[in-house]
Amino acid sequence: MAEICTKGIDTGFVALGYAKVAVLGVVQGITELLPISSTAHMRLVPAVLGWQDPGSAFSAAMQLAALAAIVSFFWTDVRELATNSFRAISHCQFHDQHFRFSLWIILATIPIGVAGLLLANVLNACNSPLRNLSVIGWACLAMAVLLGIAEVRARHTRTIDNSTSVDAILVGFAQVGALIPGVSRSGSTLTAALALGFKREEAARLSFLLGLPAIALAGLKEIWALHKIHLDAHGWSVLLLGLIVASISAFLAIWGLMRFLQQFSTWPFVIYRFLLGVIILIGVATGWLV
Repeated sequence: MAEICTKGIDTGFVALGYAKVAVLGVVQGITELLPISSTAHMRLVPAVLGWQDPGSAFSAAMQLAALAAIVSFFWTDVRELATNSFRAISHCQFHDQHFRFSLWIILATIPIGVAGLLLANVLNACNSPLRNLSVIGWACLAMAVLLGIAEVRARHTRTIDNSTSVDAILVGFAQVGALIPGVSRSGSTLTAALALGFKREEAARLSFLLGLPAIALAGLKEIWALHKIHLDAHGWSVLLLGLIVASISAFLAIWGLMRFLQQFSTWPFVIYRFLLGVIILIGVATGWLV
């Protein structure tokens, strides 16, 4: 479906209305935190249903729903990191484990922060070439292959307690891939953490905690962009509904993923991503998806 532009910002979600945005909020919330690419689903689902493309601004703003879900689910980790880091600073205990991990979170955010600023005029603009369905399809296939390789070669022995600054930097660079629609932030960082030898559930936990600033910045940046174009009250109310629904579904997605990874491998996600990529590319080739 054609995009709807408001002063250069893709705001197709406003035309969808409350009911459709609520449905897409569920889809966004679930797929945002699973390693299966929310962008791919936010382009595919509306296309299949014949709905207006909600636009990249919607997907970016929905990062705040993911942020709320992650902070809620990992509240104990977040609280301990914050309180112990401030305590370490006040006592000049810069070798404190919590303080060091907080620094690593900042380090992991630098690569995607720089890349995001450099690509700001492309990422969420109307008619962005990165949101082309062919790009998304090939990205899905590529990440399916990389996640499969990581699963085969992973040692599944390490935990966050023995992580290092090098781990944080490498996962941070992997996070940059999330700027390409179809890659998936959780997918790229989970793949990197598995390749570094972390247990599956620990890899997911590391992925979510290291991604907190990047997720927050992406969401707040898009909210500010929507504010600057003077999105009307109706548009804000539609977006708010999407955020609420997406927050709930994202929390349930984390809960399910963490329990799944305690018992099973990531192969179901590998297979799903591969099939998703194939379906998208076939749809583009046959003209079914445009």
